[in-house]
Amino acid sequence: MAAPRVVEYVKETFSGSKNVKIEVIDDQSKLEKEYPLLGAVNRAASVIPRHHARVIFLEYVGEGEITETVFLVGKGITYDTGGADVKAGGHMAGMHRDKCGAAAVAGFFKTLSLVQPKGIRVVGSMSMVRNSIGENCYVADEIITSRAGVRVRVGNTDAEGRMVMTDLIAYMKEKIVKENVKNPQIYTIATLTGHVCLAFGDAYSGVLDNGPARKNGNSRLLFDLAARIAEPVELSTIRREDFKLCSGPSEYEDLLQCNNAPSSQTARGHQLPAAFMIAASGLDKHGLDSALPIPYTHIDIAGSAGPFPGVPRATPILMLAARHIFPHLG
Repeated sequence: MAAPRVVEYVKETFSGSKNVKIEVIDDQSKLEKEYPLLGAVNRAASVIPRHHARVIFLEYVGEGEITETVFLVGKGITYDTGGADVKAGGHMAGMHRDKCGAAAVAGFFKTLSLVQPKGIRVVGSMSMVRNSIGENCYVADEIITSRAGVRVRVGNTDAEGRMVMTDLIAYMKEKIVKENVKNPQIYTIATLTGHVCLAFGDAYSGVLDNGPARKNGNSRLLFDLAARIAEPVELSTIRREDFKLCSGPSEYEDLLQCNNAPSSQTARGHQLPAAFMIAASGLDKHGLDSALPIPYTHIDIAGSAGPFPGVPRATPILMLAARHIFPHLG
């Protein structure tokens, strides 16, 4: 399903809902200017109108006093060729399923629209982009400045998932600061790495907190809730070494987006992208030692999203509902 069709589907899904607002960015030049990392991934597909990228924003505001605000960023790669670092040798099959993170965001909002919890606000984004290969595709060694002003050297175009989510994390961070949001929690949800499948198997998501989220015990709470509702996850940890691994190797860039190997062949291959997204989005300026700590949790669903061929599992909607919706149902 191409990005414009996803927009149609989402609008149709929520057409009768009075409590879910939808906003769509379809201007390709605006995407490139305001979400430059996403815009780089979109470049090859941007020459074909039916493959043009879209960013879909959804918002739900429950009745009563708002006691928590949840921000969801979903990876929505409509098809992943790998880009210039093409998925060769038959590894491209099934890559229409690389949008399960964005689908989970939409599914969470569908749950919100049905049960209508009070006292919670949820802001979601779906980064719908096709990682195509062609004469206009982004390539390794390009240096692109993120929305947060961080210079990123591309190492592998098949590490596009972190690219399409990072600028949206920055947007959510800006929103939290500007609106002085109380009790925020940011999530990224993505079929992101083969490494998480090697680490935890094909039935479990990997869940990773930044410092403020760990202090709040978010991943541990998710772990316990997920076990109770039969959607188990595994806890993982972002270490200082992960930030060191993505630091820029030269004076020209601040960060290295990825090394030149697949995540499955990289030590700490599923932790590294989380560290990159924190640093490239400017969220590292909102750690435990800052004046405004912002909790952030990354959920890698590459193993748990479901078999291919087969039916997707809708992970991690139920776990997130247990964490953020059920407590508001009285």
